[in-house]
Order: sequence, then structure tokens, then C-alpha cells
Amino acid sequence: MTFKPNALPTLIGSIPLKDHREAVDLILRYTPEIPLWPQLPFYKEERLLTQFAEGLPGLVQEDDKLYFNTKGPSFDEEVVAFFQDYLAVKEEGAPLEGSRFAFSSKTSRGFEAFIHAVSEMKERPFALKGQITGPFTMLTGLKDEEGKLSFFNPILREAVVKAISLKAVYQVERMKALCDNVVLFLDEPALSGFGSSAMVGITRDEALSDLRAVVQEVLAKGAEPGIHVCANTDWSLVIDSGIKILSFDAYGYVDKLILYKDNVTKFLEQGGVVAWGLVPTLNPEDLEKEDVDSLYRRWKDCISGFDMNEKRMIEQSLITPSCGTGLLTLPLAEKALSLTRQLSMKIRRQ
Repeated sequence: MTFKPNALPTLIGSIPLKDHREAVDLILRYTPEIPLWPQLPFYKEERLLTQFAEGLPGLVQEDDKLYFNTKGPSFDEEVVAFFQDYLAVKEEGAPLEGSRFAFSSKTSRGFEAFIHAVSEMKERPFALKGQITGPFTMLTGLKDEEGKLSFFNPILREAVVKAISLKAVYQVERMKALCDNVVLFLDEPALSGFGSSAMVGITRDEALSDLRAVVQEVLAKGAEPGIHVCANTDWSLVIDSGIKILSFDAYGYVDKLILYKDNVTKFLEQGGVVAWGLVPTLNPEDLEKEDVDSLYRRWKDCISGFDMNEKRMIEQSLITPSCGTGLLTLPLAEKALSLTRQLSMKIRRQ
């Protein structure tokens, strides 16, 4: 086990601001040890599906609607061009920078502001954190012109998994140039619906295969891959994907994770890290009523449910909000960031 974050604080992508540098400054103020680049949902090109869908074949944007047109006259040509570009990078050594797998000027503002700010830091962070929409969420969130999940189109499924893999690698390579430790989360909110009637026909093996494909690319670049789910899911599937960090809403769902106690214990014994989303961000009323002492009591209750030494549990933990803060008011978002830092400090001090 080489990555021991020792209950340091970090965040989940979104911030309720309009200015990217201001967002980076806010992040560095509260989480300088493991800062992340911000996603600002005020801009439609920085939302869950749109930010990482760029460059996919057959993609159509109509106002706020994003879908694949597989029956358009140029679809086959776009597919060929996509896979040629993919092979150019993977087999011929073409650079990711400037390719369809890098951020464009529209989607890169938060990332570039972050890279610039980190490069000017006097003290190097312990780690840098990036994030990307995971393949399961992308493939079940994006549909074709007939409303069918893109997961069920073999060409689109392969393209999405390959695109996400290289877009993740692009982030890792840029961040690795500034810091040895890099964390890359796959944001997978749709995994909370895995096995539901809305996703009939998607097998566990299929979902696992896609997750593993991306995770392996991140691992191959020497980064720490994680999966973040802000609700309940099949946590054994998440762990079996090969991730090194399990990120979840500990405020609302720790009782569900305890049902997978044996899986989590084995995960920790093998050096895995749990990112405890103890600061509530999904319900403003919960956030308003909590303070660092009440959240510390929750932390103690959380770890008591697992059969591990507390010192080791701290070594293999991150402290985070339960999800992003992008939909909160700015004062509440700042409270969430402040509580995340305060709670981390209290845990490490105690």
C-alpha cells in the first residue's frame, strides 16, 4: 500500500460559481493538500454528460438535449474517424494534447485554471484529484435518436468506453507533471439504478467489463482510480472493478455499505481507501443543522461498523462531502467545504 491519505480532505467536482479561477481559489483555501479541478454546472458544457461527451461519433446537441444520431448520413464516417484517432494514440504514439480525447477550449476552463494555480503553489500538494463521468452513467444517460440507451449499441458502447479511458489518461498525464500522487474518480451516479427495471438487459459482467477497462488505463498511468456513487448500489460490483478508492455518501448510506462488510474489509486489507462522504450536500436542511462535532460522532459510528483498527482506518480514509456542491447556494457550499476541512482536522488530531 503506497497511497495513505490519512483522512485528508478532498472534494467532489461541482462548485456553485461562475468564475473558474474563483472556484479554484475556493478549493485551494479548504483542500490544499488534495485539491481538485472544478466543474461549474452554471455552464451547460460542464455538466455530468456534456463535459466528457465531446468527440464521440454521431453526437448531436440541440439546446439542452444531447443524443446520438446513428442514422445520420455521416455516422459511419464519424465512427471510422473516431477509431482511427483512437488507434493513432494507442498504437502509433500520437499525442493526446490537441486530439479529440483532450479538453476543448469550451470544456477546459476549470481544468486549465486548476493546472495554472497548482503550478504556482509554493508547497506541493500531497495529491491532485480529477474526475470524469464513468462509462455506466454515460452509456445509460446518453440515448440514440429513438430513445434507446447507448449501452445497447455495440459501436457506441465501445466508443464511449475508449473515449472515457483516454480522457481519463489525458487528465492523469497533465496532473502527473505537477504531482506524483494523482487521484481520478469515475463519477457513477447511475450505478444507483443498476439492476432496476429501467436497466433490464444490462448484466453485471457487462457493467464490470466497462468499469475495469477505464480503471486499468488509469492504473497503468500510475494514478489512483476511484468510483464515486452518491446513493446506494451493488458495492461488490464497485469493489470488483479494481478501484483503489471507494467514494460514497456516508452521511446517508453507511448502513447500506455495512451490508458489504466482508467485501469492504477485504478491500481495505488489500490497501484500498474509503472516501467518507460525511458532509451532507444533497439536502440543504441536513447541512444547515450539522457541525463538526455532530459529524465527528457520525464518523465514529461509521468506522465502528467495520472490523479494523482505527489507526489503520484513518490511514486509508479520505474525508469528503457526500456529493458535489454545485446545486447549493454559495454560503452553504462554503459551509460544506469548511466542515469537510474541520472534520478532517478533528479526525487526524484525535
